[in-house]
Formats: sequence, structure tokens, C-alpha cells
Amino acid sequence: MAGYSGSKHDQAMRLRRIEGQIRGLQRMVEDDKYCIDILTQVSAATSALKSFSLSLLEEHLAHCVAEATLKGGPEAEAKVKEASDAIARLVRS
Repeated sequence: MAGYSGSKHDQAMRLRRIEGQIRGLQRMVEDDKYCIDILTQVSAATSALKSFSLSLLEEHLAHCVAEATLKGGPEAEAKVKEASDAIARLVRS
């Protein structure tokens, strides 16, 4: 079971709002809106995606990694490494 299962509906709603922001960006370009206004909206969409990813990461740590850590052994090590790699990807982006 995914760590976000309990908040799946909320996560899906957040993604739909982000999708709406992206569609809004497409309309702004099609309507020849001012570059700075588009960049402002890009910043908002980027921020929303970062917030979503941090929320998802938090749930992963609280559920998947915590559960594996309780079991210990290679599975725990693998989950910690997986989380560390995900954090590194987020920091680079």
C-alpha cells in the first residue's frame, strides 16, 4: 500500500489544481500575455509542485520508511537509500 493512500483524494485534488495552473499558462501564451505575468504564474506552478513533492516525501518517510525501519535489515537500508536519493533529486531540481 502506498504511503499516501490515506490522503490520495487530497493529493489528486492538489494535482488537478496544478494541472489547472499549467493550462492557464498555456492560455496565457496563446493569448500573448506579458512575459513577466507568465513568469509569475510559472513561479506559482513551480512552487505548487515543490509543495506537493514535499508533502508526498513526508508521507513516504512517515509510512514506508518508518515501517521498513521497524523491520530492520536490508529492506530498511534500501528504503532509507531510496528516500535519500529522492531528496537529492528534489534538491537538484
